[in-house]
Amino acid sequence: MTPADLAELLRGTAAKVLAERGLDVSVLPATLTVERPRNPEHGDYATNVAMQVAKKAGTNPRDLATWLAEALSAADGVTSAEVAGPGFLNIRLDADAQGVIVARVLEAGAAYGSGDALADKRINLEFVSANPTGPIHLGGTRWAAVGDALGRILTTQGAAVTREYYFNDHGAQIDRFTRSLIAAAKGESAPEDGYAGAYIVDIAAEVLKQAPGALELPDAERHETFRSIGVELMFAHIKRTLHEFGVDFDVYFHEYSLFESGAVTKAVETLKDSGSLYHEDGAWWLRSTDFGDDKDRVVIKSDGNAAYIAGDIAYFQDKRARGFDLCIYMLGADHHGYIGRLKAAAAAFGDDPDTVEVMIGQMVNLVRAGEAVKMSKRAGTVITLDDLVEAIGIDAARYSLVRSSVDQSLDIDLELWAAATNENPVYYVQYAHARLCSVGRNAAEMGLSSQNPNLSLLTHDREGDLIRTIGEYPRVVAKAAELREPHRVARYLEELAGTYHRFYDVCRILPQGDEQVTELHIARLALCDASRQVLANGLELLGVSAPERM
Repeated sequence: MTPADLAELLRGTAAKVLAERGLDVSVLPATLTVERPRNPEHGDYATNVAMQVAKKAGTNPRDLATWLAEALSAADGVTSAEVAGPGFLNIRLDADAQGVIVARVLEAGAAYGSGDALADKRINLEFVSANPTGPIHLGGTRWAAVGDALGRILTTQGAAVTREYYFNDHGAQIDRFTRSLIAAAKGESAPEDGYAGAYIVDIAAEVLKQAPGALELPDAERHETFRSIGVELMFAHIKRTLHEFGVDFDVYFHEYSLFESGAVTKAVETLKDSGSLYHEDGAWWLRSTDFGDDKDRVVIKSDGNAAYIAGDIAYFQDKRARGFDLCIYMLGADHHGYIGRLKAAAAAFGDDPDTVEVMIGQMVNLVRAGEAVKMSKRAGTVITLDDLVEAIGIDAARYSLVRSSVDQSLDIDLELWAAATNENPVYYVQYAHARLCSVGRNAAEMGLSSQNPNLSLLTHDREGDLIRTIGEYPRVVAKAAELREPHRVARYLEELAGTYHRFYDVCRILPQGDEQVTELHIARLALCDASRQVLANGLELLGVSAPERM
């Protein structure tokens, strides 16, 4: 019996108990929550449903909990149900009922943990979107890891997810990048507001290789040559770096296309016609305060040029025109203002602001020997994705970036994450998977398989702990999708790895010496197979490898 099965049994039992006593059944929520108690001595699962609904139903929590306990104790698969405190209910399941979890994992395989909460939902997930003016820095690297993991998690719940990279190839930053390339090609220092680093010199040299006479061209042609070739080279590097990091996108959307196609002009005119823009001090302003923003935003500046938000507005319209139900933007720590302005833009078009969802990620710092690492070998001023991967590897880099909530700043201890010890969280989880693979290989050499196990034999406390932990996985994934929190999966995997290691230490899995094979050996082997499957599924969601040997 999975936690979901138990929750369904609990709701049905509660509805019956309330109805039999003439109490209001409608107060029951659609889904009841059952959780594993912190203290295993209190039972396999616990619920506070009696405390949640008793008053609304017209009774007191303790009485309702007592009625529920009596009814549940008679249900198939339930060993006991006991009332605790003011109305908590502690439930114990028999081994047969818990064994169902193992059987379901083995049957579902890689699909275990999937759900349908987001079925038929089309989601545009935009992340990274780093300017093509330099290598991806640590903030963008965090979004690469988190965004890719979130896309995988949302997909498990039935969503059709399009991963999109917004290619900022229009505006002042591209002009500064181009002037920096020209300066490097001339052997001059970077402009005061430009970009420095060895990568600028390399790209400038490649531009001259592709267009040998570029420096001799008239100013406008020279600028355009360095811009077009340089931006393409920089973006090719970004795409290659992300691909090597295990992150690929379905759509690379060019900001420049919004201006070339007239989409920005059209969006601005639409807002003017609707009265959502007003003219003041020579500029056109979005009435974003009417829609909850903290201030109105300039869309067309007094010099007639479009402000950055003009592209954002047209881009949102384009996403909705492509049929997306939800547009998730993953932005850096300095983009808090975008939450209000993007939602305001949606509302100004007569759209639902909730079709816009903005996630803000905090800063990432690297630490070695207790000291901050401040300088990149290639970028000159920032730490890049390549620097992090070189220091600790792709798996550790991805896991370390996903493991914490994005609304928290993050310090990555390079020595810790490079270590092959149990203190390193990714090593700890991967080692559990490798250990389970080793058990499977040893069993195969003995001619043993986990087919047709008698799972009712798994009665040891450590076996029960492991089964219940496995059973939590679908709910963890569903919650990670609902709250957009991939770190929940990483923390769960560490819990599962620890639970498995404790089981392994006290429960002999395979026969030794002349010991005869028993049904218990087969049942434990099935439990190991299920544990390995769940670890592999979770690591896959994080884009981290599941090694068979370490």
